[in-house]
Amino acid sequence: MPSSLINRNVILNGRRTSVRLEPQMWDALIEIARREGRSVHEICSEVEARRGQSTFAAGLRVYILSYYRAAATAEGHVRAGHGGRFASDMIG
Repeated sequence: MPSSLINRNVILNGRRTSVRLEPQMWDALIEIARREGRSVHEICSEVEARRGQSTFAAGLRVYILSYYRAAATAEGHVRAGHGGRFASDMIG
């Protein structure tokens, strides 16, 4: 059975490396980069610098999850224009 992971090259602080992630994780990472006005390489370099003991791929998954969890708060929904009156009532 073939792996569902996709292998891509990224540049981490000037050096090339590869990382394997699920297609959905790549899509999310690219979306985050677009939203933040940064390159995937810049985000990957930041994750690499902060990841601690985990693997690089695990660090990326945690970064992606954390990004979307922050957006899923009531305040994040208001900033994104989601949730209408209910979401704004929760934070104010």
